[in-house]
Amino acid sequence: MVKILVVDDSIIMRNIVKNTFASLKVPFDCLEAENGNQALQLLESNNITIVFLDWNMEGMDGIEFLKVVRAMPKYKSLPIVMVTSEKGKFSVIKALKSGATDYIVKPVIEKVFKNKVTELLVLARD
Repeated sequence: MVKILVVDDSIIMRNIVKNTFASLKVPFDCLEAENGNQALQLLESNNITIVFLDWNMEGMDGIEFLKVVRAMPKYKSLPIVMVTSEKGKFSVIKALKSGATDYIVKPVIEKVFKNKVTELLVLARD
């Protein structure tokens, strides 16, 4: 079973990501965090398959979370998808350089989400 971690300070966005993921028809379990600090605790105590991460959050933001997680050898290949309203070219580059596996701009378009996530799930199983 796929275990996803959705990290966003907005419960509405967490629900959108969960519901969009559910449309993939892949059995999954979902954990949620409101910021990077909570996400880090959940990551350490669970076997997460893929992380969906917002950028702008109180406490530890998405970029800080990426840097901390990517510094840990056991998470070097964990798929982490930024799902954010930060859509400028500089922001995308910064996120990818910080360790994001992929990038989805809000509002989430179901077809884009499905294509990117399906590809990542295949890679995660290999």
